[in-house]
Amino acid sequence: MSLVSEGTAGLIFDCDGTLVDSLPLYREGWITALEDEIRQSVPLEWFHGHGGISEQMVLDIVEQRLGRSVSRDLIIARAREMMLRQLHVLEEITVVADIARQYHGRLPMAVASNGSRQIVSACLRHLGLERLFDAIITIDDVENPKPAPDMFLLAAGRLEVDPASCLVFEDSREGMQAATRAGMRHVDVNTLLP
Repeated sequence: MSLVSEGTAGLIFDCDGTLVDSLPLYREGWITALEDEIRQSVPLEWFHGHGGISEQMVLDIVEQRLGRSVSRDLIIARAREMMLRQLHVLEEITVVADIARQYHGRLPMAVASNGSRQIVSACLRHLGLERLFDAIITIDDVENPKPAPDMFLLAAGRLEVDPASCLVFEDSREGMQAATRAGMRHVDVNTLLP
């Protein structure tokens, strides 16, 4: 049975944790950047369940846990730098990437990610996936990150496809909420993984 039903006019894919297995790179980059800033060890549990949120939302959580503000721009820059250094270990999530390959040239497709354009583009380019997509939407393109629907609605607009006829591939709770709020059907890619 195909996941892409008849009447689907466009496909939208999240990036991190959906197309690419970048979450371990994010965790390592963020932990290094935070420990450099706050001069104490950061428990891995801080990042559990927060894979789909934006950098600013991660920092909101960090500041709440610390009870003080941090140098947001420095932490973000350092975390991104650490991630880019680790691209050589990045792997695609083949079961999802293969869906994009299968529909390349058959349906318009976009990436819509709460990640930065710098990181998302670097990950997709490194794995040779960037060429599959007609549009790439990142946190840099919208005012409100997922779980707001803005990113998915912008992607549908760029693809010139009715939101109701789009199918979204997502791994995070925030992303699935955003798809629902945009009036789009979604596939929880966690159900596709072995």
